[in-house]
Amino acid sequence: MRRIGRTRAILVVALVAWTGLFGEAALASADQARTSPPGGSALDHVEEINARQLTMYVYSAAMDKVIPLEVIRPADTSAPRPTLYLLNGAGGGEDTATWQTRTDVVDFFGDKNVNVVNPIGGAYSYYTDWEKPDPVLGLNKWTTFLTEELPPIVDATLGTTGVNAVAGLSMAGTSVLSLAEAAPSVYRAVGAFSGCAETSTQPGQDYVRFVVGFRGGNVDNMWGPPGGPGWVANDPVVNAERLRGVDLYISNGSGLPGPHENLGGPMVNGDLGVLANQVIVGGVIEAGTNQCTQRLAERLDSLGIPATYDFRATGTHSWGYWQDDLHNSWSMIAESIGAR
Repeated sequence: MRRIGRTRAILVVALVAWTGLFGEAALASADQARTSPPGGSALDHVEEINARQLTMYVYSAAMDKVIPLEVIRPADTSAPRPTLYLLNGAGGGEDTATWQTRTDVVDFFGDKNVNVVNPIGGAYSYYTDWEKPDPVLGLNKWTTFLTEELPPIVDATLGTTGVNAVAGLSMAGTSVLSLAEAAPSVYRAVGAFSGCAETSTQPGQDYVRFVVGFRGGNVDNMWGPPGGPGWVANDPVVNAERLRGVDLYISNGSGLPGPHENLGGPMVNGDLGVLANQVIVGGVIEAGTNQCTQRLAERLDSLGIPATYDFRATGTHSWGYWQDDLHNSWSMIAESIGAR
């Protein structure tokens, strides 16, 4: 018991330190420019960046605000294509930690026939429907937005096939599983990278509590008091049966230093302090999520639900490995959604 307690305490400290790397710069609310919000969710406007990239702005009636979406168009738009939704980590992309700023996602999908949609927002929210508005984090109804409001708008705007996948890292590595359980008909495939799938166990609750609390959010407003029925209802491990029929790619590192722990690694840029933080803090967090992910795998195996697993012998909680995860999971996701 003492060993478990020490492990939890170290993980909590690491979470606070590592979450600080996401930054505190908040994205300006796009809905400030609205003049006549519609009665329901709708496309607000589109900004073209270049022939392959654009930013969609979608009004969410559930949250009464406009959500920006960074979009990468298919290599060939002559026919309808499926959609991959990519979710960011704890900062929700409201800082500088997004798939487009931290990985080669634009170049990687340059020759692939898929719409890639990266919502910007939802910092420290777990991309879930909160029971109550939070004084700090506001009104969060992300499950409603990502499973009910957004997909039809994306399909109509981009002319998609209506077939979707969703992938996410860290905080969103939990969320993508919950979203697929909430609406299995919406997402045909899931990529969960370095997430702690548990929310109703003590370690899982500690993880959620400190991620949400870093920005000052109150987890009681999310699913009710920790340990209550809301935490069980949103636990992907407890509700794993709902993942049956969904194609799953689940990955996690061990926490030990690996190929991206060097001065030339992604986002390190020769900074010894950043590298040390990635090795120590990122290593502790990844070791913690690894334990959660191992228990998810045991649960899925016990239910006879197949999944593709990548438990790396090395790797910390950092973007270099999540870029690798996206690359490695793509063939499975592409086959699942018909991205030819």
